[in-house]
Amino acid sequence: MAGEGVCQHDELLLECSPWAEETGFERPDAVKRLAATTRTGRNPLAAKGKSAQVVKKLSQEAAEQLSASFPGPLLLPKDELNWDPDYPPQSCRSWLIEPARNKLTPERKTLYIAAPPVVTPGVSFMDAWTQPTTVPASELHEIDPPSTDDSLQYLSAFYHGLPVNMFPQSLRFVPWTEPSRHTKPGGGHGYVGLACNDVCTRIRTRETPDKKFKRQLNLNDLLDAAIEMLPNDAYSIIMLMNFDMYEDDDDDFCCGRAYGGSRVSIVSSARYHPSLDVDEGIDYDHMWPASHCKTFADSLCAIEGLEPREHIISIYETQYSPIQQAVEAARKSQIPSSAKDRSGLWFSRVARTLAHELGHCFGMDHCIYFACSMQGTSGIAEDVRQPPYLCPVCLEKVAHAIACEFQERDQTGKEEYVKERYKAIAEFCEIWKHVDLFASYSAWIQARLQQLPD
Repeated sequence: MAGEGVCQHDELLLECSPWAEETGFERPDAVKRLAATTRTGRNPLAAKGKSAQVVKKLSQEAAEQLSASFPGPLLLPKDELNWDPDYPPQSCRSWLIEPARNKLTPERKTLYIAAPPVVTPGVSFMDAWTQPTTVPASELHEIDPPSTDDSLQYLSAFYHGLPVNMFPQSLRFVPWTEPSRHTKPGGGHGYVGLACNDVCTRIRTRETPDKKFKRQLNLNDLLDAAIEMLPNDAYSIIMLMNFDMYEDDDDDFCCGRAYGGSRVSIVSSARYHPSLDVDEGIDYDHMWPASHCKTFADSLCAIEGLEPREHIISIYETQYSPIQQAVEAARKSQIPSSAKDRSGLWFSRVARTLAHELGHCFGMDHCIYFACSMQGTSGIAEDVRQPPYLCPVCLEKVAHAIACEFQERDQTGKEEYVKERYKAIAEFCEIWKHVDLFASYSAWIQARLQQLPD
């Protein structure tokens, strides 16, 4: 029996929404999408003697079959691609020849994850900065924040085949003693220090523009600190942060960022707190995978004055497809209300962003080919509509980096790696099947594995 309030509409939108045309976004066509999955940049269906028309027809047929596993980017009003519809695509070929791309080596292969820094007594005032100001304190204490160990286990599955270790040093927030022009009379704190061993980095702070937290930490300063602490054997490091962050003066907030070339990244859990969902306009009925509901997409387009169009695929036409199986799993869920459910929801959001930011350390840019974990996002509402999986283009990049370049496998070995990786993620999702995102992701993976050849 379906959970109360869960989307029950029967039509899925597997291409871009009609709003994409209004923005001027042009998704790469089927021929280019297939070509983007190859290291050569050639469409695998193009063979000597085949006309362009034949290749186009075959590619369109293949794309239609693939869409029920990997739909197109939704591109709804106010989404990231709405503001930047000309964002350039990054094919597997362009990723492969990118000069700044970091390659895995036997000496530099470990993904490190650093736990949130400890607040020392000298800066105990920072403890209040981690709590949303718009939520009663009693509600906040009921929900457990995402744990570093759970995050490590998820990344170990998502980047299967690589060692993922805890960063061995404890990070600490300490007083910054230099005078600050940002310090205000009456106890304002313009700077704090982030210490690792005997190295301390100055971190700027500011009042939060939207007042949802008391203060924010500067993201660029935190990334500078991460660069300083990067171990010699690290492929990359990702730092967990439970404080709200900002990148520059024009930002309201920022949940995560990576300096891909420097192999460092940071993710904040602050804005993913479920208690902020009402303020953020989160629609629990239409988080991924129900975000592909055509009725839902039409309703958001209608707010901008765009009439619904015949641009649909019935859910029953894709009965055993990965996206349909994910939707069916979501229909069995309940709106998260218990402390355990809300804690799981919080973790699932952070886990997806951790995988995304580490993807940048692999040299992957934001994806525009498909709905994909590597899509850019303009805010929390869009973030929860995006899938946790990698699309065919981005999966090819990760599989090539780990299976081919690092593990020295051939094409057959790479295909085996893809299945091994899916199974590792499915095992993680089984442990976390009480969380809607992971239950749906597991169903999607199981259906996808059925499609892959033995």
